[in-house]
Amino acid sequence: MEWEFTIDELDVVARQLLAYWKTPGTIALYGPMGVGKTTLVHALCEKLGVEDTVGSPTYAIINEYGSAAGTIYHIDCYRLRSVAEAIDAGVEDCLYSGQWCFVEWPEKIQELLTPDMRAIKLALTSENRRRLQVISPE
Repeated sequence: MEWEFTIDELDVVARQLLAYWKTPGTIALYGPMGVGKTTLVHALCEKLGVEDTVGSPTYAIINEYGSAAGTIYHIDCYRLRSVAEAIDAGVEDCLYSGQWCFVEWPEKIQELLTPDMRAIKLALTSENRRRLQVISPE
């Protein structure tokens, strides 16, 4: 499954992704710096009913949001130096919580990712367009 979209179309993409996945789980977001991973998570959280401010957890590592869909975890592994540091930060607990768990820079914690993890890849196709590919099955 693949979409090419502009920022103005992001809400539609988020709605379609959630309809495709249907149930909570770990979503790994792959892509280079500045491609829009956090922006996509913001749109997904909005569709899931999060009313809190959704921001980048780059320094906190984990942001936790409450919603009608339950607790939602947003993890940014960019600053992590090791899997042990991720475990100490509580990342593993979030991954295995059964809740929505959005993970930026998942390649830093590959060995912790769940077997049923869903993955997407974001790429810049032009200054204003992005491509999103679902790279692992439901």
